[in-house]
Amino acid sequence: MSRSLWNPDSVRDVAESVGLASLSDDITGALSRDIEFRLSCVLSEALKFMKHSKRTVLSTSDVSSALRVLDIEPLYGYESTRALRFGEASIGPGQPLFYVEDEEVDFEKLINAPLPKVPREISFTAHWLSVEGVQPSIPQNPTTADSRAQDLAPKGPSANPYLPALAGESMASSTTSKPQVKHILSRELREYFERITTACLALPSSPSYEYQSAAFASLSSDSGIQQLVPYFQHFITEKVTHSLSSIHILTQTLHLTAALLSNPSIYLAPIATSLVPPILTCLIGRNIGPAHNADHYAVRDLAGSVLALLLKTHSGPQSTVPAASGIAPRLAKACIKHLLDPGNPLRSLYGSTLGLRLLGPRVVRHLLMSNLAVLGDERLREPLNGDQEQRLDAEKVIGAAVAALGVLEEERQRRGVEDGGLGSEDREKLERKIGSLFTDQIWGLGRIGLVKAIIS
Repeated sequence: MSRSLWNPDSVRDVAESVGLASLSDDITGALSRDIEFRLSCVLSEALKFMKHSKRTVLSTSDVSSALRVLDIEPLYGYESTRALRFGEASIGPGQPLFYVEDEEVDFEKLINAPLPKVPREISFTAHWLSVEGVQPSIPQNPTTADSRAQDLAPKGPSANPYLPALAGESMASSTTSKPQVKHILSRELREYFERITTACLALPSSPSYEYQSAAFASLSSDSGIQQLVPYFQHFITEKVTHSLSSIHILTQTLHLTAALLSNPSIYLAPIATSLVPPILTCLIGRNIGPAHNADHYAVRDLAGSVLALLLKTHSGPQSTVPAASGIAPRLAKACIKHLLDPGNPLRSLYGSTLGLRLLGPRVVRHLLMSNLAVLGDERLREPLNGDQEQRLDAEKVIGAAVAALGVLEEERQRRGVEDGGLGSEDREKLERKIGSLFTDQIWGLGRIGLVKAIIS
């Protein structure tokens, strides 16, 4: 017969206390082994609660939780937030008795002690944990300092919980830690992104070229690519930044951007302002494509149409994002700055004129038209008499400026203003407004409405 670790004498003492005077050794041995088995079950479950609570000291609450799990009535009166102190008393030779020492409380201090604060009533409030993947800075959300303090929390039972916290406060005040957010994409989305970008940039001789039209169609209509929007934005910026000498890559990247902007099923407002720099680079950049190559004008025209699409969908009063509504003022500031910079080449002036035209008649009248006289006399008259490349650049700028002034004519037509005739004094007014160079160009077109719109 196996011997139990539980003392059979304790079983016999309990039996005598309930009126069972005589128990055989076999019965007390069997009861001792049963008690040992049941205690091991309770302690095993209690240890599980302790480990899941990230503690190394077993508490009475762990034992109570284990008893509830085992469908046993829990022990009452042992729940305590303070450590229990056990005293030892001897009831005979070699028979110690352990008991819980009672805390002595001064009755006078207990009566005179202030009453505890009344607890608050239970209430529920709602707040945004994150908006578009960004955690708002509100009191309900943890701050970076809180996360840093948790990282510096003491590890182990013997660690001091105060010294690391103080060290964490000093480190958090002197350094800023960026929260690491892991954006996990499925394998299907990663493969989709790789194939789409490869097909969009494929050359006609590449095997992926046959899928190019399907790729652009998917970007402009697929509703399941919302998670890939930041990746496409980074891809567009990277390709424009590192491929300014490649007309093909810039053209295909702009087509990709236009396809994304045309997709009504995805939400692009958070990255709308991030799409402006690469498009603006293709529009007013100093060096687009190879040197002495006029193909860059097609890239600038395409960038202008993509920028117009961006302004139509993510700017103006209808925009619900405050950052997106500031695209037009920033664009006007960048374009007029490049237009008035005497160090910029004429090709950059062409892109700046296109950009100002997109912003409407008010910007054209106050920013572009007021500077045409200086632009024509100081920047364009000499290149018109230069070599073929300079003459082409100057004619492109003049054509873009005349097209921009056409916005004023369209506005006049919408108002229903009658044109009437033209006289010599109208030409003098026109020359005072836009200079002699542009006056010769516009007067020769014979567009009465355009001249009246400029001088009005």
